[in-house]
Parts: sequence; structure tokens; C-alpha cells
Amino acid sequence: MDKWLRFISTGTTVVALLSTCFAHSAPSKSPASTTYVITNDDNVNHNTVSFYAAGGTETAPDLTYYNAIQTGGTGINGGFFGTARVKMVSDSSAQCVYAADAGSGTIAGIVIQTQEVAGRFSGSENDAGDVNGIGLAVNSSYVYAGFTTSNTIGTFAIQAGCLLSFLGDIPVSGLNGGSVAGMKVHGNILVVTYADGSIESFDVSNGIPIPNGAEQNATGYAAAYFPDDVDITRDGHFAIFGDSSGPATVEVSDISAGKLTTTVQYTVPGLTATALGRGVNSGNVRLSPDESLLYIANSQGGTVTAAFFDKATGRVYGGCISPTLSGFYNPWGYAGAIATRDPTGTGGVLYVAEFGSNSSIAIVKVDSNGLTCTLTESSASPVLNYLSTGLLSIEVYPPRPF
Repeated sequence: MDKWLRFISTGTTVVALLSTCFAHSAPSKSPASTTYVITNDDNVNHNTVSFYAAGGTETAPDLTYYNAIQTGGTGINGGFFGTARVKMVSDSSAQCVYAADAGSGTIAGIVIQTQEVAGRFSGSENDAGDVNGIGLAVNSSYVYAGFTTSNTIGTFAIQAGCLLSFLGDIPVSGLNGGSVAGMKVHGNILVVTYADGSIESFDVSNGIPIPNGAEQNATGYAAAYFPDDVDITRDGHFAIFGDSSGPATVEVSDISAGKLTTTVQYTVPGLTATALGRGVNSGNVRLSPDESLLYIANSQGGTVTAAFFDKATGRVYGGCISPTLSGFYNPWGYAGAIATRDPTGTGGVLYVAEFGSNSSIAIVKVDSNGLTCTLTESSASPVLNYLSTGLLSIEVYPPRPF
């Protein structure tokens, strides 16, 4: 199939295309050893979650479409960059992936091994995310859902078979009136970004989040740099924010005491010109599995940045930037979430969601010796996501272990 196949997002076309895909869908049981890129296609009519199998060679990594599953809900075809629409437990034995259907206000639990929907789950009657999405954060016991319209965070207990049980929700709001955007949970702390430049942390030791008195404007707020996405180090020492900004900017907060502290901002000219200097915006961030590199999707620049990260001090420095990814502004216009192919080392290969009239997945090879790095787009990139015109969120199975 041509990787730039035209796809018109009308109800008739979506149904016809889905019928074709499902008629040629994968076997009911997937190979346990397969590495999958999993996308929330965010369709406004019949939302789907698509599976792509990783393959190719080390010099030319590739993806092959494998299967698509109708979630039973509807998407919204867009929203905040940092709002994670598909998430899974950071344990390959868990075998569950959860996908947000923001249009219908539901969450689908999907069994990875069988690639079947286990169920659809709702919060309270007031919970809604139809404006800018429903963001998910997941640990071994709970799924947290950030509803951007109602400005609530719902808590769901994970049950056997990828089922969920709704426990309750809490109202939230940024210091400047903004709605919830990105979220990440680690241990007993849930870290949240708002769309107004503020950030907050919650104690989740008992499941439902309790504010721990650390809500604050990020350091970048003074320059109108607003944290969008967030990642947390494996040991829970640092929270790392990707800012919605002009030049690529990240901020780091020491959370070792169980709550947010004042962020340290890293941007031009604080880094060398080979690091964040040429990137435009930084709406999504992702640590490499070994935490040596921080990957940044330059949301409006069509590039990916890798900055070196010191997991002992939280310092961000140096690094490299990719060439402009193929197809930027024709036909896709925004870079979304980043995920790594390998759950160890630098991750080996990056997958980047590409949002546009023809959404796609970029494939970028990583090379690093710890002092210098290069990011090279694969000759097989991009791979068309032909069921989506609004791809912003992806995950990889087996997952990074934190």
C-alpha cells in the first residue's frame, strides 16, 4: 500500500475502510515475541486502536500494519499534545492496553495477546473530554483519566482480564484556570500539567488522588512556556516536563520528597547549539530506557531532539537533533508522542506520531556513545496510519519498564 494513500474522513469512507481492514485482520492470537507499535487513531465516527509489528533491519527498521480493533467508542481527532490517549502498565506480563475515547467519554480495555476489547468503561456522568481529549496515566493497580472538558481526574481500579472499576473522580484546575493536560504516575505520586503553565502533584497512596499542596506555576511560565507532557525517572527522583514553547524547552523538578519542587528550565542559550537550539516546541518528552537520553518531539518543527540526561542530578545537556522528518507539512503538520522500540539501552529506534490529513508514524534510528549522538530517519519511514487523520498518541509493547 502506498505510504501516502489518501484518506477522506467521512462516515461512509471510514466504515468502508474499517470493513476492508477487519476482513483482512490478524489472527486471533498474536505472537508473544512480537514488538508492537499501538496507536489510538482517535476517529470521530468509529474509533480504532491499530497494531503495527516492528521489523526491517538494524539499518532500515520498519513497521508493518498488523491489525485494527474497533473500541466501540468515538474520538475527537485532536487535542493537547501531552494528553496520552493510549497507555499500558509498564510490565510486559500485564497484557493490557487502555485507550481513551474522548468523543464518547469512555475508556476501552484491550487484551494485547488476543487483540480484543475486554470492555468499555465510564466515569461519572459529569466526566467529559470531548474538547481536548482524555489523558491516561497507568500503574499496576489503577488507571487515572484526565477529562479535559469537565476538568476532573477519574480513578479506575484495574481488574483481571483488563477490566476496570470506576472508584470516583476529583475536580482539578490550573492556577490560572487551565484544564488538565499531561499526567504521569510513579509510585505514590501523580504529576499533572495544566494548559495554563501550572503543574501539580497528588498523593495516590490510597488510589484516588489527594492534592499534596505543591501546585505552582512552572519556571517557564514567565516566558509563556507552558508544560504540556511529563515523564518521571525510574527511581521517582525527577519529573521532566516538555514545554509548549517557541524554542524547544524542558523543565525538571526534584520530586524525591513526594511532591513537586520549583522546576529548573533548560532552553537556549542554556544548552549547546547542537541540543535544543533548532527545535521548535517540545510538546512530548520520553526518557530512554537507560535514562541516558531525553527524547523530545519538536511538535511544530518537524524534528526530534535527543538531549543527554544525568539521572543522578536531573541535568539536561548537549545532544543532537534529527533532520526534518519526511512529509512534514505535506501531508502531516505536527509531531506527537514518542516511544522507543527496545525496552533497554537507548531504545534503539524511536517511533513518532505524526498528525495530519494523512497521519503516519516516523521511524528514527538512535546512535549514541554517551558523549555524542545521531538521529537518522529510516528509509522505510514514514509508515501511514491509514485509519487516522489525527494521530497524536502511540505506545510500544513490550513497554519501557517504568
